[in-house]
Order: sequence, then C-alpha cells, then structure tokens
Amino acid sequence: MKTRLALLTCLVAAALQPAMAQGARPAAFTRADSLRGTYNSPQRAWWDVTFYDLHVAITLKDSSIIGYNTITYRVVKPATELQVDLQVPLVADSMMQDGKALKYRRDGNAFFVTLASPQKAAASKQLAVYYHGKPQPAKRPPWDGGYSWGTDSLGSPWIVSTDEGIGASIWWPNKDTEADEPDSMRIATTVPDPLVSIGNGRLRSIKNNGNGTTTYEWFSVNPINNYAINVAIGKYEHFTELYQGERGTLTMDYWPLAYHMDAAKKQWAQARPMMQCFENWFGPYPWYEDGYKLIDVSNNGMEHQSAVAYGNGFANGYRGRDASGTGYGMKWDFIIVHESAHEWFANNITFKDHADMWVHESFANYAEALYTECQFGKQAGAEYAVGVRRGIRNDRPIIPAYGVNANGSGDMYPKGGAMLHTIRQIVNDDAKWRDILRGLNKTFWHQTVMGSQVQDFISKGAGTDLSKVFEQYLTTTKIPVLEYAVDGATVKFRWANAVPGFNMPLKVRLAGDAYDWVHPTDQWQTTKFALSSAADFKVDVNFYVESKNVGAAK
Repeated sequence: MKTRLALLTCLVAAALQPAMAQGARPAAFTRADSLRGTYNSPQRAWWDVTFYDLHVAITLKDSSIIGYNTITYRVVKPATELQVDLQVPLVADSMMQDGKALKYRRDGNAFFVTLASPQKAAASKQLAVYYHGKPQPAKRPPWDGGYSWGTDSLGSPWIVSTDEGIGASIWWPNKDTEADEPDSMRIATTVPDPLVSIGNGRLRSIKNNGNGTTTYEWFSVNPINNYAINVAIGKYEHFTELYQGERGTLTMDYWPLAYHMDAAKKQWAQARPMMQCFENWFGPYPWYEDGYKLIDVSNNGMEHQSAVAYGNGFANGYRGRDASGTGYGMKWDFIIVHESAHEWFANNITFKDHADMWVHESFANYAEALYTECQFGKQAGAEYAVGVRRGIRNDRPIIPAYGVNANGSGDMYPKGGAMLHTIRQIVNDDAKWRDILRGLNKTFWHQTVMGSQVQDFISKGAGTDLSKVFEQYLTTTKIPVLEYAVDGATVKFRWANAVPGFNMPLKVRLAGDAYDWVHPTDQWQTTKFALSSAADFKVDVNFYVESKNVGAAK
C-alpha cells in the first residue's frame, strides 16, 4: 500500500493449439511462448477488456518509467485467477481491486493474480496495476525494446515507444494478446518540459504540473489493439488539414520535429492521395472519431492506430530503396503508404493469433501495388506487384504454429502480396475484387479475426473455393509449377510441386497475343495450341507460379 501511495503521489504531482502449418519445422516452444500466445487460456478467457487507463511518467536521467494501468473488464464467467502480462525487467509494485491489494505470483513475463472471490458473470470490474522499471533498450526499433531513448540531430531528447512483434507488455502491463481489444483507451504521459508527448486518438488535455513536467492526455474512443498503442516524445510542432472522406470530415494531423516542419509539409502531402486511394479500395478510414496522424519518429516507422509513426527521412522509396525494382516504388513514400494501409488491415481487422500476421502484412504489401495503380494506372500497379516477388525467399511457411506467439516467414510481405495479386486474376473482375476488399473491412469492422475467416470471406466473394490457393501459398514453401508439353496442335499440362487437390485456374498464351483460361489439376489435360513453337507458350506473369516444358508428356 505504501508503494502504491508513493507512486500515486508521484504521478499526481507529475500529472488448445491447432496443428503446425504444413512444412513448418518443429520448434522448441517454451512455457512463456504458450502463456503469451494462448488467448483462450483459463486465466484469460473468462474476462473481456473494455477499457485501459494508462498513466506513465518518464525520467530522462536513468531512462526509467513509473506508472499504472487501470484495467476495466467484463466478467464472462466466474473465476478466481487472472493473467496480466508485464515483461522483465519491468517490475509490478502492487495490484489493487476494490480498494484492496491482491496477491499475485510472477511466471516470467506473466503475472497470475488471485482475486478475492469469484466474480459474477456480466459484472464490470477494475484492476489497477502499478509498475516501474527500465524497459529493455531497443536494438532494432520498432521491432524490439520498450522505448528508444535518444536525441534528435540538435541534441534534444527524442523518445519513442517500440513494441512491434515483441508485445506491448514490454513497456506497460496489459492483457498482451491481440485477441482482446479494449473498447477505448486513455494514455496520459508525464514528460519533462518543454517536451511534447503524442499518443493515439485525440489530445484531450495538457496539464502543466508546476514542477518542470507536463502531462499530455490522449484518448482513443475506438477499439484498439495493444501493440498499436504508442507514445512519441520530443520537441514537436503541429499542423493539420481537413479531408472530406466517405464518412464526412476527417482531421489529418501532422507532428514533425520543429526543425522538420518544412520537409514534412512537402513530403506528407502524400497522405491525402493515399487516403483517397485506400478509401476507394478498402472502404472508409476506420477511425474518423480519433482522426489520422503522422508522427515523426527516430525509427523506420510503424502502424500505430490513428498515429502512424514515420521515420523515412522525408524521401520517396523505403530508405532510398524500391522493393519492386521497377522504379515505381521511388515515386511515392513507402512508410506513408504501407503503414497507413495497416489502418485497415491490422488496426481495423486484427489477427487473434500471431500466426495469422499475414492478414496484416500481406494486405499492406498488396496495398503498395494498389497505390501505384491509383497514381500511375493498372499496368504500373501490376508491374509493381510482380516486381516485389524478388524479395521472396520461400525459406519457411508464412503460417507457423498457433497458440505460441510464433512468427511466420517474412515472406508474409512479398509472397502474401503476390498471392493476393494472383487471387485478383482469378476473380477476373475488378469491381468484384474491390467489393471483396471493402467487404472485408465492413464485415470485420473493428474486429479481431482468425486468418481462416478472411480466407473464407474471400472465397465466398470470389464465388469459388480458394482454400487450396491459400494452403499452397501460406502453409508451404513450394511455388506451384505448371508442367506442359507441346505436341503439334495440342498442349498437355498439369500442376506439379503443389498441395494435393491444387486446382487453381490460370491464364496462358495459346494463340496470337491473347491469354486464355485453362484449369489444370494434378492430372494431365489437353487443349488446342496454335502458336508456332513451344517457346511461344507463356503463362500470364500476374500469377505467382512457375512453368516448365517437360517435353513429351505421358
């Protein structure tokens, strides 16, 4: 209790695993992996987070933080033990409910809290978790660490939260699973003057504490996934514009460091055409109530909800590179486009299990091609989509084991995007394809999902069973090969190097310059051939497949 009161005074003064994916290598998962990755465990399934009230004060001198998070939750069914996540080396000082300190035990990065008594179903309860410590230093921000403690080029402090992949509990206590989002959240950060703190949602208040610190209170009124919650602290300036979009007037706010203002006004003008493009393809921006922000940060960038982190040097491409090799990627700013696409695919539609991260990254990668199409035409977008395949490694499956917080292959970006571009060809109707993409965001609006739900929705919208297509590209490292053999006026063909039952339709060149549909299976089929030689036989490059002339087919 004494620790709690001291902390409170300080703050007030300062202000069932499924099977592994096919082809996945067995991995030695730990108990910590299961505690983090299992979202329906006995200590998690019985309570539903409705609100996080996070208060954090930072100390520059020793790069430490101290704070508390009051978790409001709804009881789904009675239970007496609850799991809260907070990663080492951060320390939980106390946990309070109904004015009483609760007992808890630590198991690595998880705390198991013993409740005073079973709680009634449908009841709303609060648990306050008080904590402090020095977050792990970020070595590869934004993919690790809790905070990046640094300075800008003028020597002023510049601090940014970083938790992509490693989890939000690296810097604050919460139910660290994307499967359970709060309906809304407040984050109040106390920082030394004259620094400014920026977070998700809208700025509700600024309180000067009279002791050399100021507390900035940000509030998101929408559901928000925990890893998309962030703070950025520095000598920021602000400018804004209004965008007339599909749901009315959207506030678009921009927060560069003061001396980056001119560069930001020039480069960040790309946010408006990005918004126009993605609202057209994906449906209305999901967070009109919370606005849209770009925030200048010291790392590459990240998809924080309504507060996109930007660190691309105010230049086109991605740190001076074009992932597609076509030149189109140097005509627009990768971070603005890719990370903002996550507002629809990651923040609006969020995976329940980390194994389904492809739902976030495959669509964001594909969004790059769609933006290229919006700016330069359909052929340019297709060339970009084909070009990014050069980054595919086929080292391991995109979908790893479920329930253990496992990471799939980085191919979830380029290969996932190539898969979606391939499916667009199968749909063969751009209006229908657009309806599918918009329908995903409408049907799963502000929801957490399993990847299988996304797959089923796309199949239904396409009017054809795409399960084997998803299985091929997401759960194996095999590129399907169309084997063919030309025999005079006929060509024989079949699928090889594919999952059993793979029957993806395909466009090939059989006569003249036009491409016709064929429907290969794993059995040899024959169709007419009217080209001068076997060398003229071509597969439509927009399908992510390989082809092989095997000569005389049996």
